[in-house]
Amino acid sequence: MDVSGRRIGLRVMGAMALIFGLLTVVSGGQVLFGAESHRVAAGDYVGFVVWFNFLAGFAYIAAGIGLWLGGRWAVWLSLFIAVATLAVFALFGMHVLQGGRYEMRTVAAMTLRTAVWWVLFLLGRRLLSRAAPA
Repeated sequence: MDVSGRRIGLRVMGAMALIFGLLTVVSGGQVLFGAESHRVAAGDYVGFVVWFNFLAGFAYIAAGIGLWLGGRWAVWLSLFIAVATLAVFALFGMHVLQGGRYEMRTVAAMTLRTAVWWVLFLLGRRLLSRAAPA
């Protein structure tokens, strides 16, 4: 892939991560700090998962900016996000197995988050490993 193709790929990935991060911060913030109606609409949400996702949203934004700019550090941040998300997903699974209340949409959302960040890490690593050294 040529330099312009890498740049386009990184910009698309960066934009996706940035938008994903903004949406994550807004949705988590509404549940954590918004009106009671947001908490009611969230149903049986799991507090530590919402807090993690809210805080991780800021890391998503940083990673998105970094990927857009072609920063190698953003690939490692993406890996950190992927690993941390997987760890929280595992803790969520333990919560469920212990009979904790939850929403099925949390399972879907955590599956999506985990997959997205592993893909962003793997693609970002691939695109930036072919780039000239910074």
